[in-house]
Amino acid sequence: MKRYWKYTLAAFVVLIGLGFSNQFTTPIYLEVPNGWPKPVYDFSKNPLTEEGFQLGRNLFYDPILSRDKTISCASCHLQNTGFTHIDHAVSHGIEGRLGTRNSLALINLAWSKNFMWDGGVNNLEVQPINPITNPLEMDEKLENVVAKLGQSPKYRTLFTKAFGDEKVTSQRILKALAQFTVMLTSSNSKYDKVMRHETSFTENEKKGYELFKQNCAVCHKEPLFCDDKFENNGLKPDDYFKDGGRIRITKDRKDSLRFKVPTLRNIELTGPYMHDGSIKNLQMVLFHYTNDIYQSPTLSKQLNKKIILNEENKNDLLSFLNTLTDESFINSPRFQFPR
Repeated sequence: MKRYWKYTLAAFVVLIGLGFSNQFTTPIYLEVPNGWPKPVYDFSKNPLTEEGFQLGRNLFYDPILSRDKTISCASCHLQNTGFTHIDHAVSHGIEGRLGTRNSLALINLAWSKNFMWDGGVNNLEVQPINPITNPLEMDEKLENVVAKLGQSPKYRTLFTKAFGDEKVTSQRILKALAQFTVMLTSSNSKYDKVMRHETSFTENEKKGYELFKQNCAVCHKEPLFCDDKFENNGLKPDDYFKDGGRIRITKDRKDSLRFKVPTLRNIELTGPYMHDGSIKNLQMVLFHYTNDIYQSPTLSKQLNKKIILNEENKNDLLSFLNTLTDESFINSPRFQFPR
């Protein structure tokens, strides 16, 4: 059985106050798997509706959000690769412009307090502002997005369905996008089925799971396989981007080279890896953690002790990591391009 986070009458009062005044909207609810923590996203400030979700879904896939109408959110966050990109190390923007970081996978965002590799955003509803306005990504202004959507008969209809009238505002755009992305829950991998006693690990997967718990689980905590914190994972600083990580936000030297710990869910599909996309495959990731740790003052204390894995261990660990692939998530028609 799954728990449903439902809303009180007070929440629907908030909904009306936020402009979700259409009495014909259909409430929907985030399903929280048994054993998972309570989501941190505040649904009372943005109650979910089917109409808001569908508006957000259309916006997510529409390049109209970019200045030249060539780049959408989905350009860097493809469903079949766990809502990230795989064909280049860093994100690509309009006119072939290169970003500075690999895109993070959009998975289980309802449980995340921090967004972006450096945690520069702490609210899911604000997060889209960064790619929309970033000159290396969509290079657009919110007021221009509002104007373009307001001129579209399609979106006037979708906004009316979601909000009761066709008025387009930046707040409504951001809330609708959040309603779509907050529902991107991945919880039906083989690992999850094993935890639910619906199937069993193979012998190699079982050995890999034990190795994972010994060497990886401190930072990649079950069941989300991340801890929403920032760590220096021993990756050698790049000479090109010179990306200092979280120190850019906090200006604290203790945060130098610290980046957000990403989820390992669907990790088989989400390469290249690391904030700069510098590691092409999981075999190379394991080589990094066993043989290529860059020593620096802020190195995660978890990596002070060398990780020792032989080839058999690595194969077992990879077998386990592959059990985190959620086929139902990456193939769900509900998250696909709206037809």
